[in-house]
Amino acid sequence: MNSEKILQYIRQHCNADDWALYISYWDSHETRFAQNGITQHIAGPKLDITLNVSYGTKSGSATVNQDDENTLAFMLKTAQDIAAHAPEDPEFMPSAEKADLPEVNNCDPETKNLEPIQMVDIVQKAIDKAKAFGASVSGMTEKHYHNSWMFTKNGFAGNSERTNFGHSMTIKKAEVETKVDYEAKNFGGFDLDRDFAQLQAQAEALADLHVFEPQKIAVIMRPSALLELMWFMGWMMNRRQSDEGFTPFTDQLGKPFFGDKFSWFSTLKQPGLLARPYDYEGIPSKEIAWVENGMIKNMPTNRYWAKKVNGTPCSSYNIFIPGGNASEEEMMQMVPRGLILNRLWYIRTVDAKSGELTGMTRDGVLYFENGKVKHAVNNLRFNEIPHDATRRILALGASRLASASSMLPTMLIDNFNFVDKTSF
Repeated sequence: MNSEKILQYIRQHCNADDWALYISYWDSHETRFAQNGITQHIAGPKLDITLNVSYGTKSGSATVNQDDENTLAFMLKTAQDIAAHAPEDPEFMPSAEKADLPEVNNCDPETKNLEPIQMVDIVQKAIDKAKAFGASVSGMTEKHYHNSWMFTKNGFAGNSERTNFGHSMTIKKAEVETKVDYEAKNFGGFDLDRDFAQLQAQAEALADLHVFEPQKIAVIMRPSALLELMWFMGWMMNRRQSDEGFTPFTDQLGKPFFGDKFSWFSTLKQPGLLARPYDYEGIPSKEIAWVENGMIKNMPTNRYWAKKVNGTPCSSYNIFIPGGNASEEEMMQMVPRGLILNRLWYIRTVDAKSGELTGMTRDGVLYFENGKVKHAVNNLRFNEIPHDATRRILALGASRLASASSMLPTMLIDNFNFVDKTSF
């Protein structure tokens, strides 16, 4: 695949008024395992080439997965034919212009060069550990290398290269089932012994399960659980949706709205975090505070809406929530009783205008009292408004990776609202 060759073809043959070219190349390997056996290894390169063209404000797009001239000619003709017959777009924006892009380091050579035999060895060691524990383990080990380019007629030229390594394990022993996972751009941070020890500790803690009735109670929310809430709240925290009155953040820009212990950034300064240099619109990434000490500083805004409201276009390219120095043991001493949450799932919107979400706990819930973990409890359904929950933060732990593009702390949140028990 030659990105320069593709670009030159479009430059020479495209007769549209404007165009934007996107090229994405992946090399991925995924080793799946289930019930103590490897079940599948998926591997192979993948190429996507997308061309957006426009005549005036009429636009068309086409995507292909090969870069020979016949295929490129087909893509170009298809995109131009669609644009010629498309209606006028009232929100049309010309392609991005030349921009200064930040220097980022998202590509780890060790991850890029990780061999399948090494991945299989990791899986086999996980299986051996599960057998020694008298349990079965399932999951996936994966590594991804992605290289992408964006070019426009108006002069934008960008390249983004990144790697990603992941290893997930779900263990089942008798009636207990729980999970841990690791995801980062750097393979070097992965430690199977550490992750399996955590998995085993979770399984042992969950063996003594007691019935717990839904109620408002303090929770220690670990980073993997917190991340799920942040994704959904962040999706609502959009400048256009808020300006049009569809979210709880309407008319809150520049005002204190979250709890004063809560801040949220996208940052290029955390070496462990993936940080793309630009987004699909060609908006360069920069240091940006979304929420700082409870005050809403910015909201993600695309180019069209930024122009309409005389604002600055910006997008969220990673999540960094600064933490504190409280340990889980110290958090358990701060409240008489509470729950420790490993993960959340099946989160859905209840009321977009108020920001209320519902979802369930997953992979183990522990009950503590008087500073000590007592036993595990059943899974629970919650109805909660995340921005309101930040006003009830009592303490923060150290921030750590929850995914390749997110770094969050453990949070102690008071009066988290559980509304029902669940059986799965």
